[in-house]
Amino acid sequence: MSSKPQDAVADVSVLPLTRPQLAEARRMRAAELFEQRRPSSEVARAVGMHPESVRRWKRLWEQGGAEALRRRPATGRPPKLDDAQAEAVRTALEQGARAHGFEADLWTLERVGVVVERVTGVTLARASVGRLLTGRLGWSLQRPRRQAVERDESEIARWVAHEWPRSKRGR
Repeated sequence: MSSKPQDAVADVSVLPLTRPQLAEARRMRAAELFEQRRPSSEVARAVGMHPESVRRWKRLWEQGGAEALRRRPATGRPPKLDDAQAEAVRTALEQGARAHGFEADLWTLERVGVVVERVTGVTLARASVGRLLTGRLGWSLQRPRRQAVERDESEIARWVAHEWPRSKRGR
C-alpha cells in the first residue's frame, strides 16, 4: 500500500491565524482594492474596518506600496524565554500541577512561575507569567466553579419540589 503525496498534505492541520496575521491579511486585501482604484468607503466596508483606518492605510500605501502595510517585528525588549524554552514550559504545564509536586491539579500564576523557573532557570514576574500563558502559549483564564463539597443535589431537588411551595403558601 503506497501513500500518495496528496495524502501527506491532507494530514497536515492548519493552525488558525493569529490576530496580527489577520490584521495584516486585512491590510493586504485593502492594498489590492486600492490598486483597483476603489473608494476608501468601499474598501472600509469590504475589509470591515473604520473608514479613518482605511484612509490612514491608503496614505501609507501611496507612499510605500503594499510593503508599507506589512507587519513589522515588535519593538522593545526581547522576551526572556525563547521559543524552545516556551515549548518546554508548555510541555511541563501539560503534565499537570500534581506532576510538579503541587497538592491540587490547579494552575495559578505563582505555580506556573515556579515551574518556569525550574524548567528554564528564568524568573518571571507574575504579570509576565500571565502574558506567557495567554499570549505565547494560547491558554485562557479559567476559574474553578465554587461549590460546597457537602452539596447534595437530590436533597436540593426534594426541597425545591416539596418545601419551597409550602413556604410560599405560608406567606
